[in-house]
Amino acid sequence: MPDRGPPPEGPAQDTVTLWRPTGQAELDLVAASGWRAWPARLPEQPIFYPVLSRGYATRITREWNVPAGGVGYVTSFQVRRQFLDRYPVRQVGGDDIREYWIPAEELAEFNANIVGAIVEQADYRGPVPAEEFGVAESLGAVLPAAWRDYLRSESWFHRGWLPSGCYLWLYPPHESVELLDAWGEEAAANHPGVAIIGGDGSREHLVLDLRQDPVPVLLVDISSAGWAEAIPQADDVGSFVERVESGQFDITWDEA
Repeated sequence: MPDRGPPPEGPAQDTVTLWRPTGQAELDLVAASGWRAWPARLPEQPIFYPVLSRGYATRITREWNVPAGGVGYVTSFQVRRQFLDRYPVRQVGGDDIREYWIPAEELAEFNANIVGAIVEQADYRGPVPAEEFGVAESLGAVLPAAWRDYLRSESWFHRGWLPSGCYLWLYPPHESVELLDAWGEEAAANHPGVAIIGGDGSREHLVLDLRQDPVPVLLVDISSAGWAEAIPQADDVGSFVERVESGQFDITWDEA
């Protein structure tokens, strides 16, 4: 399992928070290191590029890693400031487009100055195949257009920590069907018109009540006895997606 943690709020010692957009192959090598080091560069990669903001790392992940491999990750890690002071910050665009250029031959020393673990903060995926939606619809779950459009977009947030501090896991249709089956017939019967679309990585489901128009996003516990126990999260799917994309969504635990 990836080493996960909430977005860093500040270094415990004199360190700098860096971010890196990462593909699957590179993340696998990071995992093999125990989440402690970046892999050596290939001969055609003379520079290692960590960046200074989550926004910039997210943009590269979604525009480059996801189209190239179908999945992309945003990672963060801490590096000793004293070590980084030997390298200038390179501003390669707007105020948010800043990065370090670490020569490949100095990457081992760079890794030695990482404090703590490299953390997978967010996982983005490419478009969900159209046939997946047919699986859900065959079971009577006609998903709202806003949700279909999001999962069919060039990249969508699959799993991780939002900037709000919320840990969120969103599901493509085949995972939703599997989870509904695992939830059990009685639970599904107690929530007619339900479609599971996400969760918090533990015992809560984010669900849609497909009987309503517009379709709301609600939170239910795995032990929920019915819709009366559901906690509203968003009035409609479109506003839910907007809050996820802006990084501002957070789970509401109290009924309005």
